[in-house]
Amino acid sequence: MLKIDLRGKRALIVGIGDDQGFGWAIAKALAEAGAEILIGTWAPIVRIFTMSWENGKFDESRKLSDGSLFQYKKLYPIDAVFDKMEDVPQEIRENKRYAELTGYTVSEVAAQVEKDFGKIDILVHSLANGPEVTKDLLDTSRKGYLAAMSSSAYSFVSLLAHFGPLMNEGGSVLSLTYIASVRAIPGYGGGMSSAKAALESDTRTLAWEAGRKWKLRVNAISAGALRSRAAKAIGMIDDMIAYSHANAPLTKDLEAEEVARAAAFLLSPLASAITGAVIYVDNGMHAMGLAVDSASLQKNAAYASKAKS
Repeated sequence: MLKIDLRGKRALIVGIGDDQGFGWAIAKALAEAGAEILIGTWAPIVRIFTMSWENGKFDESRKLSDGSLFQYKKLYPIDAVFDKMEDVPQEIRENKRYAELTGYTVSEVAAQVEKDFGKIDILVHSLANGPEVTKDLLDTSRKGYLAAMSSSAYSFVSLLAHFGPLMNEGGSVLSLTYIASVRAIPGYGGGMSSAKAALESDTRTLAWEAGRKWKLRVNAISAGALRSRAAKAIGMIDDMIAYSHANAPLTKDLEAEEVARAAAFLLSPLASAITGAVIYVDNGMHAMGLAVDSASLQKNAAYASKAKS
């Protein structure tokens, strides 16, 4: 039987803040396959995450197929908006959520990981943030737009630039994107669609550069709508899921585990010839060019019925 075997591999997943979402599911899938897990958590919520973990709030979500609980080797506070400490504004350094932390910039985390473990084999970028995501693009400020680009797209470039030298030859890198990169999604604003487009373009360029420089593979998964805590901040996630139910080839909820299984494959040696790719895991929504639940189709009931069958 062909199995994903990641025993002896070390994976760093950056962007886990709770037991929901794709980052958590991917970390759990990689652990299930035998990988050693390192976690990067957004610096301001490290205390909340670790307390929830220690108090057993994640225990049900941590269960693996053999009944044991998913474990991580070490957690690193990180804010991937900052490459080095000189980049951190004084007001951030003095913020109570940052003041007790040290070494949370990308370069510092990379140095600490190298000191702690030497090399890693897998790097996952599960980061996205747009402070003005609920605004139309025309209403988005320059500051909001650049913030979305920095935290959601350039952060991937920075992570790979700093961790690439620490990765074993044949290693694999993955980011998470969304169909708004190539389709207009009204309501998904604040420059986030632009950031996702940049992320996918960078995936192709980084696949070339990191492939030739370090013999690494670089891919992205374009995941469908998931009712995670982060997605709820957009304010339209339920409508997005309902739209997918009505129009996607597969009329079911997308599960984070489905994205995680695809990620585990892409990050494993089974995908050794796949790089520079954007793989859609969205119940087929990306393939559709017609909304079969559109009111315009009701003018021809026979056609609408045929389209839905």
